[in-house]
Amino acid sequence: MRTLLAGLFLLGGLIPALAADDDYRAEIEAWRAHRLERLTAPDGWLTLIGLHFLPAGESTLGRAADNAIVLAAGPDRIGAVTLDDKGRVWLRVNPGVDVRVDGRAVLSAELTDDRAAAPTLVTSGTLSFYVVNRGGQPALRVKDSAAPRRTEFAGIDHFPVDPAWRIVARWEPFLRPREVPIMNTLGQESSALVLGRAVFERDGRAFALLPIQESLGAPLFFIIADLTSGESTYAAARFLYADPPEDGKVVLDFNRAINPPCAFTPFATCPLPPEENRLPIAVTAGEKDYAGEH
Repeated sequence: MRTLLAGLFLLGGLIPALAADDDYRAEIEAWRAHRLERLTAPDGWLTLIGLHFLPAGESTLGRAADNAIVLAAGPDRIGAVTLDDKGRVWLRVNPGVDVRVDGRAVLSAELTDDRAAAPTLVTSGTLSFYVVNRGGQPALRVKDSAAPRRTEFAGIDHFPVDPAWRIVARWEPFLRPREVPIMNTLGQESSALVLGRAVFERDGRAFALLPIQESLGAPLFFIIADLTSGESTYAAARFLYADPPEDGKVVLDFNRAINPPCAFTPFATCPLPPEENRLPIAVTAGEKDYAGEH
């Protein structure tokens, strides 16, 4: 009888745990579906078809090969873009070409870059572009909603959902914010503000990760690499987002580790992990490397 009661007691504790695991797996699967929806959207990362850094002065623009900036889609001769001596970018549209600037048909306009809340968006059919600033250099980020990378997308592979990779870490705020150098895939370096670190244990070992945080109360952004990088996961990095610290704790859910845009397109510029975020363990959770064309 004692054995039977002990078995029933253990079973009573096991059933809620299994149900909780099932609920968690369903939550992650729903999150993954939403992530896929965003990635494959008409203006998502898969639509990138070009990144063109602008020289000083005027550059003709369009699909025709005789343009100074040759686009992979759109009208043959859109007009010209000009980078003036004050760092401003201007667009001149050839008469009769169907081009819209923030939804309006115009012949000329100044293009604000992505440092503004909403950069100026230029569209023509399935083509769109706007100005980005990378290390003080303005460039045109060009998208096409009909790009083959989007229409022929191969999907995302994942490690199986593992509740053990949802880790509650200890948050250790720094007495003073630190500036950490972050290199990007173009070889440019910038400084990121780091307000603290997330400390956690795995397999009896302690690790710490540094997040980028825009301000107190903002979400945490971790750029990480581990022993799966370049093997089963994307070589350069994976990204992990977390809610801001609460009661000295941060939830690191590695099942939500995602590929950066650079894993899907060569036209994105992505940050690389700081040395502190290169984990000497295999994080077998989250997204695997993309099997389609990069």
